[in-house]
Amino acid sequence: MSAQASGRYADAEAAYRKVLALRSDVAEVHHNLGCVLHAQGRLDEAAECYRRAMALKENYADAHSNLANIFRARGRPDEAAKHYERALALRPDCAEFHNNIGALLKDQNNLDEAAARFTRAIALKPGYADPHNNLGNVCQDQGKLEEAVLCYERALALNPAYAEAHQNLGQAQSALGRCDEAETEFRRALALRPDYIEAHVGLGNVLREQGKIDEALSQCQRAVALSPDWADAHNNLANVFKDLGRFDEAARHYDRALELKPDLVEALYNRADLKTYKAGDGDLSALEALAANADHLPEPKRHFIHFALAKALDDIGDYASAFEQMSEANALRRRMICYDEPGTLASLEQIAQVFDARFFQRVRASGNASQVPIFIVGMPRSGSTLIEQILARHPLVHAAGEVNALHRVATQVTDADGQLVPYPNYVASFGADDFARIAQDYLARLPALPPGKSRMTDKLLANFIYVGLIRLILPNARIIHAVRDPLDTCFSCFSRLFTAGITYAYDLGELGRFYLAYQKLMAHWRSVLPPDAMLDVVYEDVVENLEQQARRLIDYCGLPWDERCLDFHRAQRPVSTSSSVQVRRPLYRSSLQRWRQYEAFLQPLLDEIRLRAAFAPRSASNAAPPHTADGNGVEVPKVPPSGAVSR
Repeated sequence: MSAQASGRYADAEAAYRKVLALRSDVAEVHHNLGCVLHAQGRLDEAAECYRRAMALKENYADAHSNLANIFRARGRPDEAAKHYERALALRPDCAEFHNNIGALLKDQNNLDEAAARFTRAIALKPGYADPHNNLGNVCQDQGKLEEAVLCYERALALNPAYAEAHQNLGQAQSALGRCDEAETEFRRALALRPDYIEAHVGLGNVLREQGKIDEALSQCQRAVALSPDWADAHNNLANVFKDLGRFDEAARHYDRALELKPDLVEALYNRADLKTYKAGDGDLSALEALAANADHLPEPKRHFIHFALAKALDDIGDYASAFEQMSEANALRRRMICYDEPGTLASLEQIAQVFDARFFQRVRASGNASQVPIFIVGMPRSGSTLIEQILARHPLVHAAGEVNALHRVATQVTDADGQLVPYPNYVASFGADDFARIAQDYLARLPALPPGKSRMTDKLLANFIYVGLIRLILPNARIIHAVRDPLDTCFSCFSRLFTAGITYAYDLGELGRFYLAYQKLMAHWRSVLPPDAMLDVVYEDVVENLEQQARRLIDYCGLPWDERCLDFHRAQRPVSTSSSVQVRRPLYRSSLQRWRQYEAFLQPLLDEIRLRAAFAPRSASNAAPPHTADGNGVEVPKVPPSGAVSR
């Protein structure tokens, strides 16, 4: 028993066999030998030992539970359930038994019953970390991510060296879009278990989201090397290859993932972008079969198959069926999303009220003179990745992708007591030093500029809510507003699955109302800021006349013209957005007015966009605002610091 407790399983096995040679009728010895064999993965031998123990001691609860664990591992849930129930009948107040049967129920997707078992285990043994972790897993499967985070944190408070809980917390933080926190948890899991495959994959995913593509590739390749027959590892490696534009390698790993696990819906969804489906395609038939039986999938995964099938049906021109699948996918995803529509729309209104014309008459740009950032803002699916690709081809521009730095600094402002002050409440009391401090904090969080580069794009589209703040903290920064036909923009959003952060796009009515609120805020920025504060770049104009719009864009950024900007699809950089495949190709017109193919099904969206007041963008055909030597063009008076708010 001492050798077993210290993990010296070979010594323990030898000792137990000596005991059994002397006396073979002691049930506990057979059971303990079974545990040693079980720990070594010798499940058939372990099961036989548990059976011998039960033959000698009929009411041996631990032997029933451990034999049930083997049946569960073997994929024999009915036999596992029988032995778990027998163990519980013998010892109804055993927290471990409730935890074990909860794990079986979760395997069977009986999430509510599983949660009840884990909750019972916690009540019986509050200091037992496993059911806290397992309850977190149930919450993740139910889409209750904040609750999952709390469960994992409780498990780790009880057992800080719990590698699985660190890994699971990383997954939940990643799903919430908290990449820095997720990265920390995955690295903690790997520090405890260097060969923890799931943590390598999770870390690879979050590094990919952060734009650290080389590190992401290394982590995903490590996972495949550790477990070449694990489908998820191949899927995640394929995603990185897709971001890098290495589509043949991506397709090969998606195919390998699906060979290993034909119902891996994430791989089916991801691979759908790489191919054009045709009528009679075997892959299309496979998608249809899986979608017809989607109820057998865990609920948080069902939307993947419906989104993939919608794309395939769109490819073959069956728009009615495609929209049916799209609607099902969005409805499933919407049930997993916590979206406070009244609060979101009110916050956009409040931003305009705080940053009104009188505010800008009183407070002028007073932050940092840096010209490095080029912000690209707007709605998803509005042509923003195309804009960034054009800029990325310029030899002086580094395309940094979606940088979360501004959101972080704008939402971490504190008052004199150290309490967080929500954006935009604090700006009214800010002085020049405060704006300069936020600017410096933002610039410090940007990735380092590669050699030879002097400008950097920040394509976090949601920064449209910070346009007024950007003007105050970085008056020389360029702000590019990506604009596209409202109905094409919204329909394209509805047709896609977003990884995190986009909560308004899964219901047509909500999507339309958010679009109008966004459009109203952008109109407000134009009304209170000088003409050169922001440049609208309209997707349709770029498609019609690439060179004219590219020259206009480059001139606005104060850069010398470079012909390579016309070959945007040749930019050798990772692209992690849902446009990663499209922007590797020359311009095409098939995306223009795509919504009309679905017009008959879009009434909730049409009601919002067409029947309510719209705020049209300034025509992109206008000449670009004149570029001044300092990129500013307006007087920048100093504002006395108020000292009311500190960071």
